[in-house]
Amino acid sequence: MMTYDLAMATLVLTVIGDDRSGLVNAVAEVVADHGGNWEQSQMAELAGKFAGIVLVTVPDALADGLVAALEPLHGMLDIAAQLGAATPESPTMTRFVLELLGGDRPGIVREITEVLAAHQVNIDTLLTETRAAPLSCDRPFHAKAVPEIALIPDLGALSDALERL
Repeated sequence: MMTYDLAMATLVLTVIGDDRSGLVNAVAEVVADHGGNWEQSQMAELAGKFAGIVLVTVPDALADGLVAALEPLHGMLDIAAQLGAATPESPTMTRFVLELLGGDRPGIVREITEVLAAHQVNIDTLLTETRAAPLSCDRPFHAKAVPEIALIPDLGALSDALERL
């Protein structure tokens, strides 16, 4: 059996548009029809807008065709394609889940990310929201982060710094 080593392009697609059914399918059809593989995505509806980011791999020879085929979706979705770098996960990196809950205020995300950066913590994933609190009119801030670190930081110092916020 003969095997072929196809060079693959990694594309990062960003999409945004007015939320309605069928948006993800429209992008997925173009990706599949042009030999692409939908590797990873994060998508959400925010304030009536649908927004997402998609990681696609496609044979190098088909990448330009896939990007061109996304063009007719403009009007339904604004799509930008950027060439990404294939970065295999490093075995020396450690990930953990960090959940934060506290009073919401302007600047809280900046304050949290300053603490993480000061402790050499790279944010791999960050989800934030304000939620209605039971039996209260308050809307506390909730964050769930998946940080990635090369070395285990002083978790006590990191925790103390975050709690001070």
